[in-house]
Formats: sequence, structure tokens, C-alpha cells
Amino acid sequence: MQDTQPLFIEDSYLTTSEATVVAISDRGGIVLDRTCFYATSGGQPGDTGFFEREDGSRIDIAATITGESKAEIIHVPANDQPVPGVGEKLMLHIDWERRYKLMRMHTACHLLTVICPYGITGASVGENESRVDFDMSEIVDKKDVTGKLMKLVEGNHPVFTQWITEADLESNPELVKSKNVRPPKGSGRVRLVCIGEGSSVDSQPCGGTHVSETKEVGEIHIGKIEKKGRENRRFRIRFGPLPE
Repeated sequence: MQDTQPLFIEDSYLTTSEATVVAISDRGGIVLDRTCFYATSGGQPGDTGFFEREDGSRIDIAATITGESKAEIIHVPANDQPVPGVGEKLMLHIDWERRYKLMRMHTACHLLTVICPYGITGASVGENESRVDFDMSEIVDKKDVTGKLMKLVEGNHPVFTQWITEADLESNPELVKSKNVRPPKGSGRVRLVCIGEGSSVDSQPCGGTHVSETKEVGEIHIGKIEKKGRENRRFRIRFGPLPE
């Protein structure tokens, strides 16, 4: 199946784009030459939204996933949606309200890894709650962690991406915070998501979408810290102030 140009890699704020249908999968998934729809990966859910056809009708998209490789992006129509033809041109529209929440949450997860410098054993980004699991046995106070998170948010640090070679990553293994998942190899380069001037706050491999400055995350708090085994702690991040 043909690779799709991932427009979101360079611009997380791109909400619409034109594209051409290049294939329809065996299960009815739509493959395009390029897309602004993020595909499920790295704990972040894929985008939803709709495609606008030249006659003004629409195709609702219920999910965006990857195929046999991350370069293959498949848009999954909702039930009972029409199937476009190969070669048809479409205007893509992502559900921006949902995407923006995920961008804010994903950035918040990165900030949490700065405050808790332990190996990451799992993560999941959600619209209203996200979780990050750490390989740690220390007991920490959610109020203290929340205060440190909000200090980073209010510092309004820039968030940006840069590319390094796979060789550079091998020479700097501390950039990889996950204990279980390594960045995919084979392309020759790795995308870093950096926070702070000159990456002063954080820098780690990530293919997800993020806000452009930490203040956009908004008010967040640690809703719960759960013990998951003797040396594993699960932190739940939620929007809004810490409840009294």
C-alpha cells in the first residue's frame, strides 16, 4: 500500500488540507496521498473528522490508524458512509476541538516526564484524562507534582521539533525515556519534541502532535497516583484545578 505524506509532522495546527484518494483497503479504509489526520500511535489516538467531496457531500471519519507500517495511514469511515473512488480529490477536515485537547494533553505528559525523571512503562493520551506509568517506587504527593507541572505550564516555554540522525540518537540514549518502546529505525532520522529555549526543559523522540508553547496546555492537575506493582506508579493527568 502507498505511503501517505503526514502533514501533521510539520504543522500540528493544520486543520484542513486537500488530498487525493490513492487506494481503498480490503476493509474499506481510505488511503490518501497526504493527510492532516494523525494516525493512532505512541499512546495518542488518531484523528476523527470528515472528508468533503467536490459535490459538497461528506464522508465521516471515525478513526485514523496505521497499516503495515507507520508510513501507511488509513482513514476509517463511520458506518454507512459512501466510498470515494481512487483518484478522487477530497478536502479533509479534522475535529479540531478534539485534536487540540489531545495536543494539550500530550504536551502535559511530556512535562510530567520532566518532573518525574523515571523510565516510562506505559502511556495513554485522552481528551479529558491521560495517564503515564513510571518505573518508580518513590511516594510523591499529587499536590506537589501538580504545583511543579503548573510552574512549567505558566513558564510559557516554547515547544518545537527538530530532527537528528539515528546515529545521534544511538550516541545519546538518555533521550529515550520509554523503557519498553524504541523509536522506529530505518528512515535515517528521528524527530524530537523539544521544550524550552535550546531544549532546556526537555527533549525526547516523539511523533505526536503538541501545542507550540506550554501555556496553551492550560490548567491541569494530577487527579490520582496509583500503585501498579512494587515499582510502578500510574499518574493520571486531568484538566482543571486540583479539587480541594
